[in-house]
Amino acid sequence: MLEMVKGANVGLASLSEDASSVVLSLAWCSATGDGDADVSVLLLDANGKVRSDADFFFYNNPTAADGSVQLLGKTPTADGSEDRITLDLTAMPSGVERVVVAASRYGDARFGDLDDLRIAIADRAGESLLGFSITDAGVESAFIFGELYRRGEEWKFRAVGQGYETGLAGLATDFGIDVDDASEEEPEESVAGTEPSAVVVEAPAESPMTVPAQAAAPETAATKPRRPRTAKKKVTIPQTAPKSLAENDAWRQARLFPASSLKNDRERETRATSVLLSVMAQVPEFGRRLTAAFGAPAGRMQTFTEVSLPHGDTPKRPDGVVRVERAGKLWTALVETKTNGNPLKPEQVQDYMDIAARRGYEAVITLSNDVALEGRPLVDVKIDGRRKHKVTLWHLSWAEVTHQAQMLIRHEGVGNAAHAWLLNELLHYLQHENSGCHGFQNMGSAWVPVRKGIEEETLCQGDQRAVEVAENWERLVRQVCLRLGGELGQKVLPVQRAKRGTDPQARRVALADSFCENGRLNAEIRIDGTPGVMALVADLRTGKLRTSIEVPAPEQGYPLTWAKRLIRQLAEAPADLHIETLVQGEGRGPRGTLERLRPEPADIIPKDSFQITGFRLSLLKGMGSARGNAESGFIRSVDDAVDRFYANVVAHLESRQARGPRPVEAATTG
Repeated sequence: MLEMVKGANVGLASLSEDASSVVLSLAWCSATGDGDADVSVLLLDANGKVRSDADFFFYNNPTAADGSVQLLGKTPTADGSEDRITLDLTAMPSGVERVVVAASRYGDARFGDLDDLRIAIADRAGESLLGFSITDAGVESAFIFGELYRRGEEWKFRAVGQGYETGLAGLATDFGIDVDDASEEEPEESVAGTEPSAVVVEAPAESPMTVPAQAAAPETAATKPRRPRTAKKKVTIPQTAPKSLAENDAWRQARLFPASSLKNDRERETRATSVLLSVMAQVPEFGRRLTAAFGAPAGRMQTFTEVSLPHGDTPKRPDGVVRVERAGKLWTALVETKTNGNPLKPEQVQDYMDIAARRGYEAVITLSNDVALEGRPLVDVKIDGRRKHKVTLWHLSWAEVTHQAQMLIRHEGVGNAAHAWLLNELLHYLQHENSGCHGFQNMGSAWVPVRKGIEEETLCQGDQRAVEVAENWERLVRQVCLRLGGELGQKVLPVQRAKRGTDPQARRVALADSFCENGRLNAEIRIDGTPGVMALVADLRTGKLRTSIEVPAPEQGYPLTWAKRLIRQLAEAPADLHIETLVQGEGRGPRGTLERLRPEPADIIPKDSFQITGFRLSLLKGMGSARGNAESGFIRSVDDAVDRFYANVVAHLESRQARGPRPVEAATTG
């Protein structure tokens, strides 16, 4: 991979024979784990301006109608997360001369607070082409990472690294976007209470857009406007189901994809594959969402099941085939599916990789209940380096499929009511107890002996079984993020506090050794729009799950006012919620249960002159012991603990409280 310096440029064709479609990855990390930014793409003409506001792509306008640009959202990495963008350069309109790739932060956040700012580009086959790291970020709240530009018939990349103190509003204005400070009308579809402040980018009447308000004046919680969840008038399924016309609750509604009659794994696998592929072909937004990350262009998609392909003496029958046509070019992939927790078979996947290489297919996609980890392939296959044609192996979990369906029909919307209904039927099928598509559901064969080893204090560091448990814990946490994000319509991502470039497997081994020593599995989850990072600790020695969040102290006001406001926000929280005051330095602040603190909020204020930095809120819950997803299972207990803590505690907290310690001695009564 070519490492670039600021200002350098390179032709993409010189780096790859297959650079007509590229995947750009923007990444950064934060010592606190809660740093975030939003990516954006601008298409510019020969004058360096957008042709219209439709050439501005961001979270509320993520996809170009012609498929040339698609923002894929965030994906977890070993160091945190990265935002990915696909650019189909063959579909780029002839009037577009430059493609600017940028990111922005909101409020008082600055890029200088983030570490390891980086952009990387891979070709259609997933081969890394180049990388550019930004090392001089400071007070800027918006940054241009790089740009692609035409030189004759060739596309080139330039490493830019230019920042804006005026945020996304200043960047957008520079390139011809008209920015207004307030919205004159509220879009029809929004999620109340969870959106950061926004300013409106003046766009055509049929497509109002909003961008984060880096340049807007600070607002209070009472006056903060709501950010619309979608920029276009799209169709979503109502959160509340309409009243049933059935005579009694025993009647079952007719379904397009019935799951109750499935009797064995083979039937589940065949039905699930056919249901998914058919909906992908009929709902363009959904099909693109699942295949764009694999290098597929935006075009006419057709899907097939149970296809027979020659392979030696015995033909092979992959579960499915996906074919996408764009501008006379064909992108193709084989699909291998497993349901009900059945593992992928390495020899089967290897056969399909060989067939794909011989027949010119671009990819093999595996789909199962398992969740893939970075640096830890689910299936080891051999790639024949002598073949000129490259085939990439990708994996989807059923949890990710469900997440994407939820995001579209409940939060972002699709093109028409028929598409929304189809996606809703698919989602009902995936979530049916008999479908076998419920995602990661088993902590593995090592779970019980490791749990007993922790209880008996006989588990030693270096035990490979502990590494297996640590890997499955990471899979479970990622699945929790997918599920919660789909339900909330928010970005929910696991936080990895590791230096960029750290080997993922080495990090898991270190976590396993720590687990052997203290008996605790730790994870952190960042939920967009919440005041802090949710921590999750499974203590196998005590059999308890602890969920917690640290709420930073406001910048203005007095400690007693903060305490009273916090108690008011937690009016509906469980009485056994544990609250601890966080103070600067080595000391520890007061603590108590919500039940005790409700009549006396002043009890949470330190008596000494410590500076309060925030408050830690925690809930404890019994932990399931079984390795599976039954009522008594560990996985079910983790899901329940996270859901309970979010619904009863986190959802009621004010988002984006300003950070900043304040001396306690300023006021202790009143």
